[in-house]
Amino acid sequence: MKRSINKAAVLGAGVMGAAIAAHLANVGIPTYLLDIVPNALTPEEEKKGLTLESPAVRNRFATGAIANLVKAKPAAFYVPENAALLTPGNFEDNMAYLADCDLIIEAVVERMDIKQNLFAKVEQFRRPGSIVASNTSGLSINQMIEGRSEEFKQHFIGMHFFNPPRYMRLLEIIPARETLPEVVDFVSYFGEVVLGKGIVICKDTPNFVANRIGVYGMCATIKAALEFDLSVEEVDALTGRVMGRPKSASFRTLDMVGLDVMLHVAKTVYDYTSDPAEKAVFEPVEPLQKMLENKWLGDKTKQGFYKKVKTNAGRETLAIDLKTLEYRPKQKVKFASLEAAKQAGKPANQFKALLAGKDKAAQFAWKITRDVLLYAANLLGVIADDIQAIDNAMKWGFNWDFGPFETWDILGVPNVVERLKAEGIPVPQVVEDLLAAGKTSFYEAKQGDRFIFDQQSKEHKPEKLGEGVIFLTPLKEKGKVLLSNSGASLIDIGDGVVNLEFHSKANSLGEDVMGMVRKAVEFVEKNDYVGMVVANYGQHFSVGANLMLVLMEAEDEEWDDLDFMIKEFQKGTMALKMCQKPVVAAPHGMALGGGCEVCLHSHAVNAYAETYMGLVEVGVGLIPAGGGCKELTLRAYELMPPSADGVKTGGTNSVQPMINKVFENIAMAKVSTSAREAQKLGLMRATDRVTTNRDLVIGDAKKLVLELAPTFRPLQLKQVPAVGAPGYAALDVAIHTMRWGNYISDHDAKIARKVAHIITGGGVTAGTMVGEWDLLDLEREAFLSLLGEPKTIERIRHMLATNKPLRN
Repeated sequence: MKRSINKAAVLGAGVMGAAIAAHLANVGIPTYLLDIVPNALTPEEEKKGLTLESPAVRNRFATGAIANLVKAKPAAFYVPENAALLTPGNFEDNMAYLADCDLIIEAVVERMDIKQNLFAKVEQFRRPGSIVASNTSGLSINQMIEGRSEEFKQHFIGMHFFNPPRYMRLLEIIPARETLPEVVDFVSYFGEVVLGKGIVICKDTPNFVANRIGVYGMCATIKAALEFDLSVEEVDALTGRVMGRPKSASFRTLDMVGLDVMLHVAKTVYDYTSDPAEKAVFEPVEPLQKMLENKWLGDKTKQGFYKKVKTNAGRETLAIDLKTLEYRPKQKVKFASLEAAKQAGKPANQFKALLAGKDKAAQFAWKITRDVLLYAANLLGVIADDIQAIDNAMKWGFNWDFGPFETWDILGVPNVVERLKAEGIPVPQVVEDLLAAGKTSFYEAKQGDRFIFDQQSKEHKPEKLGEGVIFLTPLKEKGKVLLSNSGASLIDIGDGVVNLEFHSKANSLGEDVMGMVRKAVEFVEKNDYVGMVVANYGQHFSVGANLMLVLMEAEDEEWDDLDFMIKEFQKGTMALKMCQKPVVAAPHGMALGGGCEVCLHSHAVNAYAETYMGLVEVGVGLIPAGGGCKELTLRAYELMPPSADGVKTGGTNSVQPMINKVFENIAMAKVSTSAREAQKLGLMRATDRVTTNRDLVIGDAKKLVLELAPTFRPLQLKQVPAVGAPGYAALDVAIHTMRWGNYISDHDAKIARKVAHIITGGGVTAGTMVGEWDLLDLEREAFLSLLGEPKTIERIRHMLATNKPLRN
């Protein structure tokens, strides 16, 4: 790609505009954030003696938006420092900024006249060739650029982000009639590779793809709830995980999104369509209209379909009665079909079991499922050209486990058709075409690859995957597994690179996984491979050691077995570090405890941006014993500031501040909220890499292995001069202060002193050289001693029972 985005502007500092600007900053793009000029002073501005001409006043909306982004939860920035990449301004004084920008994204209020007027102004200031985009959620892309020049139209495109932009994967790309193909290609590339989004190319129709189908489904659900006389709790129980949808289901999701937002999106289609049946679905029902009038919009107004109140017993959640619009305590939901579905295992099986029922709940579930399947199938070719685009839009934009056409396959296309015909409902053309072609499913798997039905050719064509995407399951189906046991597998991912995949329960690191780690290292070293990636596609990279096994051994007082187990774990992580070929860890999701230690011992890390990494063992009354304390201690010496002559002195005084930071990370169980924060905490090195797109993480890690291989030299065991007793004393003062202030318990203090003992060298004289195995021995000794503490056992039991830490 010849183009690049070196500087951007976002026009509109509302919730979406500000968050889009934040995400541009997350990927390192300096961005101008502009908004309107206020027409009145605030009381605070008056007290400061400011006027409407003061820059602070004129930029108030953008400046305030940036301040709110820094405080936002969930965090809008990977690290707060990214806010420095945003420059506030306004539409009257700062439009000249646009001449410096390669990308200009409009995100103002959803009114066509306002957008058209703004684009007329943008055209006066933008540089020819720069890309202009609208973040509209459903207005016509072509209509909003009427009257603009041909060159403007050629570089104009819709970029519809989903909220919050940092976390939601879907980015709908909507070309205008005149948009140049190379602009579409570049924006798609930029969105996928740089911003980390899943790209769906949409046609310029109301609400595009995800909102068109998703809001239709929401409207249909509400109408069916009234028809079947179901409560909001019953609907949410039936439309959540049991249907492969988010846990927030329907009404809880509406409270999060905002009733006003949903009704506004629904109105866009209602006003556009001439189909009476479609219009009837999008027409708002009376209860929702009254809630809108009452401003019961959901979370942002503190009440919607649900409302939290304080009672004598604590906080209680009330649910609204859709008939009376009065709030009452939430009620338990009981349906035979729902109970049967919950016992069916995987979400797909639960979905089928629910629809197979005979009660009111099953009938409701069938009706809303049927209507969405029909709607999506009849819109194929209207809102998007292919099945994969529609399915991806719903999975990425609404967090469905499976899209509409995948749902047809799960339920069985012939079975659904039979049921439709029995109800006298016309079968969509694409389904007729599928069956006429002798096929019974929209997706087919062949030799590890997936093929998708194409309505034009009436054939199944290969699934479209982005360049650099590596999925492990197809490779395993193609016989690329080199080694495997119950907890992990070694897979050939091509070009002389192998991938070590964890696939134990929750990717916990037990004896089977760590055994495979050592076998994998030996295999790579002895055979003609250039290096290894450690990665998987589980929900999380790894949440650490098998805690249940540790508890069972401790309760049985099998101390020798525990000592052996920890030593084997340490041998596994050290095998990664001492491997004679480069090892790159590619974490995602949670990389906690032992999962973090695997990353710390790899030669490099290529992490997914949304990686939550940390050594969290103190939360269960333990300390990191797989080399986590050791590795962070060694990194403290790497970060030690040089002496005046520019040479690292090796003295213990200069390293103490870094040792203090190591102590804070471990004793406070700090966990990064992004891969960038992991770098800031020292859990990843500054040279480690971050990938924003989940599907590109393994491919990028493989590229890094290939980069490292030609000049890679195996590491040697390290020794460092311990800070010793003086360093321990400094940390002990901090522990005493925390305990005196009642910030920590006695047991917390005991654990903290174990950490301090390890990272300062184990009581040696300052300057004594300690090696890696010395520190590992200290870790193992501390781990075992803490397992003999009743309060640690209480913490482990509590964590296993509640998934929450216990303070005791």
